[in-house]
Amino acid sequence: MLISKDEIQKSISNKGWNYDDKKLKKSYKLKNFSESMKFVNEIAIKADTLNHHPEININFNQVELKIGSVELNGVTTKCVNLALQIDKLYISS
Repeated sequence: MLISKDEIQKSISNKGWNYDDKKLKKSYKLKNFSESMKFVNEIAIKADTLNHHPEININFNQVELKIGSVELNGVTTKCVNLALQIDKLYISS
């Protein structure tokens, strides 16, 4: 089920996630390329577990993510749950 922009802002905008073009977006800065790759691999495992997969762009120590539902053409609770799980992975890395 799609969630509204207001619901998105209430739930995760204070955590650095932005809503743009029907997707959640956030960039993470890591120490170096190896740490970026480690983080992305952890995201891949979590995404497979949740059966919801983000768009990922890696540029040396920057990892940019976009999360949205292709089927529903917007942001769902599944998207928000994945975003929050990724934040937890980042904190622990």
